[in-house]
Amino acid sequence: MLAAASVARAQECDRSDDSQQMMNICAGEDYQAADAKLNKAYQDLTSSDDAGGKRLLQVAQRAWITFRDAECAHSTAASQDGSIHPMAVSQCLTRLTNDRIKQLAAAANCEEGDLSCVKPGEDESDDLQ
Repeated sequence: MLAAASVARAQECDRSDDSQQMMNICAGEDYQAADAKLNKAYQDLTSSDDAGGKRLLQVAQRAWITFRDAECAHSTAASQDGSIHPMAVSQCLTRLTNDRIKQLAAAANCEEGDLSCVKPGEDESDDLQ
């Protein structure tokens, strides 16, 4: 599925070109930019965690990536055979990645002892009730 987002990277984005091919390319570049920001946010957070916290974050991040990919596969299934599909996948990946960046940034700003601040990977089940 991620191949659909990266195939469009052969050219650079030209936002003045409104062809589907160029929209696919631009959406792919948007996702790549978001992914780079996500990697930075993840690295920033792991640099401040102890070994146990790093391991929990790694497990949470891997689970999130699995969720992200499955969610985008599901939500873009209707466009699977269309020329719009790479753009739809990239837009979904970008949206979920930007949401995750916000989660990681919020976790990075948690103060020691602040129990109202939930870090990724911690039990958030109380929020679902």
